[in-house]
Amino acid sequence: MTTVALFGAGGKMGYRLSSNFRGSPYAVRHVEVSEAGRERLKTGLGLDTVSVEEALRGAEVVVLAVPDTHIGKVAAGIEKQLKSGTMVIVLDAAAPAAGHLPDRPDLTYFITHPCHPPLFNDETDMEAKKDYFGGIKAKQHIVSALMQGPEADYAKGEAIARTIWAPVMRSHRVTVEQLAMLEPALAETMCASLLEVMREGVDEVVRRGVDRQAALDFLLGHINVLASVIFGEREGAFSDACNKAIEFGKPVLMRDDWKKIFEPQEIAESIRRIT
Repeated sequence: MTTVALFGAGGKMGYRLSSNFRGSPYAVRHVEVSEAGRERLKTGLGLDTVSVEEALRGAEVVVLAVPDTHIGKVAAGIEKQLKSGTMVIVLDAAAPAAGHLPDRPDLTYFITHPCHPPLFNDETDMEAKKDYFGGIKAKQHIVSALMQGPEADYAKGEAIARTIWAPVMRSHRVTVEQLAMLEPALAETMCASLLEVMREGVDEVVRRGVDRQAALDFLLGHINVLASVIFGEREGAFSDACNKAIEFGKPVLMRDDWKKIFEPQEIAESIRRIT
């Protein structure tokens, strides 16, 4: 049985992982520095925590479920206790891409991140439909990267990824650089920013007299149908009026050089700000 040391086990992300590790073929040792996190694990999952030293003793895998800004500090603090061949799993590409992991060629570095439940899905259970984040009831896809280590370790890391993000549908293999393009560039810099603009648009029409619930119902319904056509979920074509609105709207809303967010130097700068 593979022994896993889970750091940040009682945090926002770590608690989800702790829950999904239950009943899995892994012996998990939970590490949590905050009293609130330890209490959450105990009362919510009936799990006890152990010291860093006890968690790392003989551990084959270390999962760092801690914020990006803490990855470097935590990794540096435990480096000397990691035996050669240990797999270190990080849940986001930012810190690894920024060079915050120890320079240890004898360690395996594996990065995995959920895609989250898709907008278009076949969930019929209401709890699954309301699991927007994933990892509880709703099915989701995942992406993973083997940053360094033996090729055989990818399968080992992916098996753990399928456990912590369960239930999983498609599992995609990418490079660290590609994962950084997906997040922060695609998902946060682009998607989150545009969604924030949409929310501001709702605020604006409400300010101009539209009922907020009417505005939300109208926008969210249109997001559903427009996205289904744009991303090929269904066959269809926009009306001439809609196409003309897009032709006018894109240059008003978007700078001509907006795709520079995917350039390596721009991603590196974004990661620097994050970490």
